[in-house]
Amino acid sequence: MSQEPGPAETGDDGTAAERLDRIEELLAPAVSGMEAAGRRLRPAWQRVTRGEPRWPSTVAVLAAVALQWLLPERLTIHPEWLLPVLEVALLLMLVAADPVRIERVSRPYRWVGLALIAMISAANGWSAVHLVIGLVRGTEGEDAGPLLATGGAIWLTNVIVFALWYWEWDRGGPVARVHAVRRYPDFLFPQMANPELAPEHWEPQFADYLYLSFTNATAFSPTDVMPLTRWAKLLMLLQSAVSLLTVVLVVARAVNIFK
Repeated sequence: MSQEPGPAETGDDGTAAERLDRIEELLAPAVSGMEAAGRRLRPAWQRVTRGEPRWPSTVAVLAAVALQWLLPERLTIHPEWLLPVLEVALLLMLVAADPVRIERVSRPYRWVGLALIAMISAANGWSAVHLVIGLVRGTEGEDAGPLLATGGAIWLTNVIVFALWYWEWDRGGPVARVHAVRRYPDFLFPQMANPELAPEHWEPQFADYLYLSFTNATAFSPTDVMPLTRWAKLLMLLQSAVSLLTVVLVVARAVNIFK
């Protein structure tokens, strides 16, 4: 005949279970707090966030198109209206697909953005090459004022173009950065190395890449933003070379005219 457990044994088991439940209840807030703290300590550029505003990159593209439109016809691809019209059309497609924040995950959408930047690059490269050829042959630069204005427009467009390339390729582009697709960055911004110096939700946006492009075009070398991958280094090298060649030839020609 089996012996049933006595009241004391049942009470001991029940007390032990209650004690375990009570310990879990006491530890739960601490564990949740640690998880929340871990999320706060993880920088925004390493986690999924909201997309950056559309308007800064849109204004930059419109500025580049306007600068190309103002160049002399002899330095533009003919018909001179073709590329600006195509660039504006592609820009309108991008704005229509993602008007407020850049968050749309779509391969055609990304290819439209890359095609837009490639068109601006091709047009500005054409102008820069023909300006350099004209300066070397002596067919460009009869007046210092128009020469400096033309060279300045090409140089400034070059800054915008490379800012767009840096912005579009760093960690897979703005949409990929929003969804934290890639772990390792192509450019190391100071706020990444020293997160305590930046707000909790800081992450690189178009203005940061525009600053990177401008400083690289003026200093002809990295300043406070360091390229980490080979393609980033080569792209910065190319920009420095183009900027240096344009500035040296245009300024040298202008100085000779003034003399």
